Amino acid sequence: MSEDDLLENYRRAYDNKVGFGQRPALVMIDFCQGYFDPDCDLYADVDNALTSALRVREAAHAAKIPVILTNVSYHPSAIDGGRFFEKAAPLRYFIEGNPMAAFAKGLEPREEELVITKQYPSAFFGTSLASTLTASGVDSVLLTGLTTSGCVRASCVDAMSHGFRTAVIAEACGDRHEAPHQANLFDMNAKYADVVSEEETIGFLQRLNDQDIARNI
Repeated sequence: MSEDDLLENYRRAYDNKVGFGQRPALVMIDFCQGYFDPDCDLYADVDNALTSALRVREAAHAAKIPVILTNVSYHPSAIDGGRFFEKAAPLRYFIEGNPMAAFAKGLEPREEELVITKQYPSAFFGTSLASTLTASGVDSVLLTGLTTSGCVRASCVDAMSHGFRTAVIAEACGDRHEAPHQANLFDMNAKYADVVSEEETIGFLQRLNDQDIARNI
């Protein structure tokens, strides 16, 4: 099957959009220092993803929607890492106290932001994220983060599985290589979420902000 035929096959089967929800939350997944340090095994060329995510973060705060940051942290013994820690050697950088696990520069948590600490790929697995969003009346999530093929994808599948309309912001996600980045964006867009642009997302958040202003006039 040629590439054009393959794309047409996907369009016939999966060319559907669910759209943004009415009460979104922004989730910023694992933007840790290790991805930005060339001496670290985690290093990836993802500066542009962080820059994009920070712009979305500002728009999210202007729109007064919840902003959630995730990080990864393990007990010094790594007993809480299970098979994930056993398999993925770079997770050793997330043992409690390692500077590579700190939030990337520019993404220091703000007082009004919620930090969710996790041990596994998904921001939802083994955490309070789903119940917190549901209790807050959130119906949809905007996902940014690292890496596209790992924790972003896992969080995307779980977000959809928990009933949230899910949008993945393409420019605000990054990976170690362009091929897995694009392949996973393609697959998430086909099956689990709408993959959207930064521009589209910020436009949506600005409309939410305008509506909020109009209600208060």
